[in-house]
Amino acid sequence: MFFAGLFAMYFTLRATSPEMWATETEKLDVPFALANTIILVASSFTCQFGVFAAERLQARRTGSPFNVARWGMVEWFLLTFIMGAIFVSVQAYEYAHLVSEGVSLSSNAYGSAFYITTGFHGLHVAGGLIAFLLIIGRAYVAKKFGHFEATSAIVTSYYWHFVDVVWIALFIIIYFLK
Repeated sequence: MFFAGLFAMYFTLRATSPEMWATETEKLDVPFALANTIILVASSFTCQFGVFAAERLQARRTGSPFNVARWGMVEWFLLTFIMGAIFVSVQAYEYAHLVSEGVSLSSNAYGSAFYITTGFHGLHVAGGLIAFLLIIGRAYVAKKFGHFEATSAIVTSYYWHFVDVVWIALFIIIYFLK
């Protein structure tokens, strides 16, 4: 419901200031954001591969680290973590670029709406990254990787997939609906 409220805020502000939205959205680097979006969406696939490994009760890889078919949940979740961290880093870079273009949280309604919606999403991604670290740590601490640990991994994946779906909606609304 929280993100629904953010979407409502965004559309309300956009409807009241269409000329501002037209001017400010020109400053967005859509191909750059699309590449970042592809990284985040790809992380959902790596996350799901980690879930498949957890469901097999395979915490860690068996065999060569280059044979991804033998990776366990830990390896897939580490890759997911790296991709999520790249997403957040690229988003921070995009923020710095937009601030240099004069789009800041306090510059106008567009800046406020952009940073509030994408910033709260970024905080949710950061929360997911912390959850991945906790699940990976739990896999290393557990004497035996069992159904309890696998269930925790699956629940974390639900959260991660939700965060990805919200980003896809945000991306379409912010970067394509001009």
